[in-house]
Amino acid sequence: MAGTDYDQEIKQLQATMHTIGQVLDLDKMREEIADLGDQVASPDLWDDQDNATRVTGRLSLIQGELDRFLALETRIEDLGLMVEMAQDEGDADTLADSERELGRVKKAVESLEIRTLLSGEYDVREALITIRSGAGGVDAADFAEMLMRMYVRWAEQHNYPVEVFDTSYAEEAGLKSATFAIHAPYAYGTLSVEAGTHRLVRISPFDNQGRRQTSFAAVEVVPVLEQTDEIEIPDEEIRTDVYRSGGPGGQSVNTTDSAVRLTHIPTGTVVSCQNEKSQLQNKASAMVVLKAKLLARKKAEEKAHLDGMRGDVQASWGDQMRNYVLNPYQIVKDLRTGYESGNPSAVFDGDLDPFIEAGIRWRVGADKDEA
Repeated sequence: MAGTDYDQEIKQLQATMHTIGQVLDLDKMREEIADLGDQVASPDLWDDQDNATRVTGRLSLIQGELDRFLALETRIEDLGLMVEMAQDEGDADTLADSERELGRVKKAVESLEIRTLLSGEYDVREALITIRSGAGGVDAADFAEMLMRMYVRWAEQHNYPVEVFDTSYAEEAGLKSATFAIHAPYAYGTLSVEAGTHRLVRISPFDNQGRRQTSFAAVEVVPVLEQTDEIEIPDEEIRTDVYRSGGPGGQSVNTTDSAVRLTHIPTGTVVSCQNEKSQLQNKASAMVVLKAKLLARKKAEEKAHLDGMRGDVQASWGDQMRNYVLNPYQIVKDLRTGYESGNPSAVFDGDLDPFIEAGIRWRVGADKDEA
């Protein structure tokens, strides 16, 4: 504590916040909030429900971003006052509290700074995630389920709602595939760096000889579309199949054939939804997923690197982006950024922020190199 130069640390935080404020363009944010507020106050706002949803959602997003920035500025000011009082009075306990608060504030500023790096066309959108088991048999299916739990736990820690569209269970254990949405501003921009092949090395709980097993799972991340996005799909390009929903082990969970599978014939893209109560609801949800995937495909093809946006990977040897090693030692390491953690249990329990932040910084650096 004695070695901490609080004055320098606080000045650095204020300088970083000034830069963040310039990137966010606070005056423009306030103008947009005022304009959206006027629209919300209009008595005929809900005559057009789609537009009303867009307006209120945008207002909530921008107001939340501004409030977050201003609250963090206030915390930095309060920290400066706390340090000044503690030093003037020689209060060691308050100075120790200041040290802890400094660490928390630095982390919050770094997190906000990361948000300013999310400037892609769809980064502000919610995220639609698909996880598929790859090479490795039942261990890969189990790994896919572990990854789904990891992302759901991460969302829960941030108080982000999760909506599951489809889960296809493997016969013995785990998941063949799962598709779910994380409903939060910037969820796509944040989680898009998670797209790719993930590799697990461990003593297999499914091998009665206790041998080490390597397995793979693929993670695909695409943005959830809004009503204003132009993705039109002619009816003749879609094949609709209806089937009975199934739970773990193939067990029937519905008495009617309510699950829906949509196939986009020109591209071969297949999506399904079985988590809603009616066939109509499942078809509507499946269409949301299909449009999101087709938009991702379209944008990625325009950029000439399909796997850059969709994480369209083979989930096998040679193309993994992150390793989860549980035996003979324990480590989780991102092969792109070099960031690693010696606590795989915490990572699988949703402690992903350091990996995500390192991934976003890595991506920004890679984009600059390409430019």
